[in-house]
Amino acid sequence: MARILWIILVVILAVWIIGFLLDVAGGLIHILLIIAAIILIVNLISGRKGV
Repeated sequence: MARILWIILVVILAVWIIGFLLDVAGGLIHILLIIAAIILIVNLISGRKGV
């Protein structure tokens, strides 16, 4: 599950960078960035626990 979250995070960040450089879809790109940040935080908090 965590691998899927990382893939989604990378895809969303890539889309955000492309949108930022090409100035496409304005607010939508920033919403995707916020979603990516939330996924990253959830993944870091609920990541693998030490034994």
